[in-house]
Amino acid sequence: MKELLPLLPRPSRYLGNEWGARHKNPAEVRARVALAFPDMYEVGMSYLGQRILVQAVNDRPHLFAERVYAPCAETAAILREHATPLATLESDTPLARMDAVGFSLTHELCYTNVLYMLDLAGIPLRAADRAATAPADGGQWPIIMAGGGACFDPEPIAPFLDVISLGDGEESLPEIMERIAAAREKGLTRAELLRELIQVPGVYVPEFFRYDGPGKPLASLVPGYERVEKAVVADISTAPFPVLPAVSSGQAVHDRYTLELARGCTRGCRFCHAGMVYRPVREKTPEELGETLSRAIAATGFEEVSFLSLSTGDYSALDSLFDTTFTRCAAEQVSISLPSLRVGSLSESIMERIASIRRTGATIAPEAGSQRLRDVINKGVTEEGLLEHVRVLFHHGWQQVKLYFMIGLPTETDADLDAIVDLCLKVRDAAGRHVKRLQVTAAVSPFVPKTHTPFQWEPQIGMAEIRRRIFYIKDALKPHKRVTLKYHQPEMSCLEGVFSRGDRRLADVVESAYRKGALFSSWKDHLRLEPYMEALAEAGLTAEEYQGPRDVDAPLPWDHLDCGVSKEFLLMERRRALEEKLTEDCRFGACRNCGVCNHEGRVSRLAAQAAKMEIRPRVVFARRDQEPAACSPRPSSAELDSPIADTAEAPEVPVVDLNERQAQYRIWYEKIDEAAYLSQLELQSILERALRRSKLPLSFSAGFHPMPRISFGRALPVGVESRAEWFTLTLRQAIAPDEVLAVLTAQMPRGLTPVRIESLPVLKRPQQASREHFLLRYVGSPEDVALWRGQWAELAARESYVVERKSKNGLKPTDLRPLVALAELEGTDGVRLTLDWATDYMSPVALVRAVNAPLPPLAHRLVKTGQEFAG
Repeated sequence: MKELLPLLPRPSRYLGNEWGARHKNPAEVRARVALAFPDMYEVGMSYLGQRILVQAVNDRPHLFAERVYAPCAETAAILREHATPLATLESDTPLARMDAVGFSLTHELCYTNVLYMLDLAGIPLRAADRAATAPADGGQWPIIMAGGGACFDPEPIAPFLDVISLGDGEESLPEIMERIAAAREKGLTRAELLRELIQVPGVYVPEFFRYDGPGKPLASLVPGYERVEKAVVADISTAPFPVLPAVSSGQAVHDRYTLELARGCTRGCRFCHAGMVYRPVREKTPEELGETLSRAIAATGFEEVSFLSLSTGDYSALDSLFDTTFTRCAAEQVSISLPSLRVGSLSESIMERIASIRRTGATIAPEAGSQRLRDVINKGVTEEGLLEHVRVLFHHGWQQVKLYFMIGLPTETDADLDAIVDLCLKVRDAAGRHVKRLQVTAAVSPFVPKTHTPFQWEPQIGMAEIRRRIFYIKDALKPHKRVTLKYHQPEMSCLEGVFSRGDRRLADVVESAYRKGALFSSWKDHLRLEPYMEALAEAGLTAEEYQGPRDVDAPLPWDHLDCGVSKEFLLMERRRALEEKLTEDCRFGACRNCGVCNHEGRVSRLAAQAAKMEIRPRVVFARRDQEPAACSPRPSSAELDSPIADTAEAPEVPVVDLNERQAQYRIWYEKIDEAAYLSQLELQSILERALRRSKLPLSFSAGFHPMPRISFGRALPVGVESRAEWFTLTLRQAIAPDEVLAVLTAQMPRGLTPVRIESLPVLKRPQQASREHFLLRYVGSPEDVALWRGQWAELAARESYVVERKSKNGLKPTDLRPLVALAELEGTDGVRLTLDWATDYMSPVALVRAVNAPLPPLAHRLVKTGQEFAG
């Protein structure tokens, strides 16, 4: 693919040269896997799961995990036009030549994108077709795998996959790759390899189960393989976790370091799929997290860190974690962000500390407006608790609050919709009716029943009813100021409802919808419902039969896939929901025997793994340390496996004047190979993070959002290489120039290499070059090359060379002759140019294309070789 970079929109998506990207020699490893995220680079680079798996595989020297993302439609068209298959970022290897391709299925609307990526890779879509054919080179097709939250009912996409991994992947994926490597070396057939892989915990091979039609359980075709239990990592503190993941150059949707505090949640919200399938809760200690965070800040240069878990506010040592990390983050000017939080899950001291670094909008998820409905879903939130939470936020300077609600929950009535409106107004007025600064956003999403939850048997309301309820709330809020409504697209929720509890009949629907152009369906501006509805009709199916209620006594399409939580427990919770009874969190209360754990005499449904390890909650404290009388370790078998962190306050960091200016340097660097395709904005992000990693005493601008004092030379067009780029850097203290250069060189990614440094007067504004030198080389037939070179000779011989140039006001005539100080033929295929910017500036690429029009993008290469300054 990389030979097509000059043609691709946003080519930086396909470079694979990010700081932290892992590179190995493919010839020196036993097996390779392409970890594929079925969405664009910006989305996939925000996903922690892929970062963890890349680390887990690459920690083994003889295995190699690379990345690949779904290209945009324009890039896909270019790949097809040039018969170029989709390839990995790191080594540019076509996916069909990998040993395995592993997709992350984070939601149901990515299914058509999986087929899209396989198609672009030239890999047959269906597992059966891959089993019956071989690649043109006579080898074997890669094993096509998937993992992620949506894999607990993968039946709608199962016929396209060879292997599906359920549960935690840090241990199972490397083991899968080890077995693939051994099978390739032994010359095993695909069928023999699949038989080997079902020995790995969490591995589901769809073709080993026969689908006999709707309403019937899937029949196992392999004796002893009637049920697949999820893989579980008993103690996530011992699992691989990335300190230095690949750091995007500013494009990621969530462009920050993500620190996983805990995995699993037993808060028990009855609609929550993740809260059921990722049990039990397993926490890391503040000591472990603090050490990881210190190393990550130093290694990555990120300016923001996110504390992540399914229920971050319920992390039992959150106050202690802030004690050990806050001062360090403040000293490094690293802000801390928390995801949507449960009411009452943050102490006032934590809010105060977050506000002192960064204060944006706060997000709270009451989920339902009425207390009755919150009890039905087991939210454990009271109205007074919510309002007090908002009052504290306002007191510490927050002015924007987002409230998440669901509509269409079981037993919901219009009175519950009225309660949403009423609660929004109370939140708005929580700081006082006469205070006009607090803004409230109500974000409404339709309820979608999910597998392995107490509500997996419940119906989903249809699109017409979704719209009615949304506009019911919208009309009720319309007269009120400072409250806005945002809502999830009904069409998107409709599709989620079809596929979230689907069966194998939907595989034909997925493929047909893909053939009809359904792609990136989780993007508002790409979602098209028509291809899916047409595909359903062609298959003789309707959305309503998948969105309707399920018989609690009938088999379900996912019954053979075991997350550890028993159906008896889910039915009990469903009954308690209808009785409006709360169930307390088993982390801090009584165990309800959901079926996952095996400690203290309990019998786990994860029998094969429970025979080898203890599966239990692992928490730091028996109660959250934000509550009185907390900070006592959980007793008996749930005691910590590592010591409690020292939660003493970190020493105060000396106050420094960040605006001080004592030295200024001009640093010259090369921008070559893949780095040539980084834009100026991306380059700035890369440089700022490199400077943060360097620990140089940067001078910052004044104001609300201080920025390091750096400035750049004239922006280089994307795709143009340079041997002579520069930027200036101002420091708070003078350091020997050679030392500055050495420190910075160690922190730059591939293709960006500092080569020399010079001191400048501290307060002098750096001037731009008046002339720049380039070497232009052509690739093409001798006749074409001679024509293009001759056009430069013609320009050099003329006194005037006028072309039409695009401007804001349309085309305008521009004389190129004064801009070209020198055009000298070089060798048999080149031209040396000196461009003079004394009177005007024009993009060198635009200038070359104007002289050589029409010039194919792949027919030339432009390299800047030097710069001159006036005087």
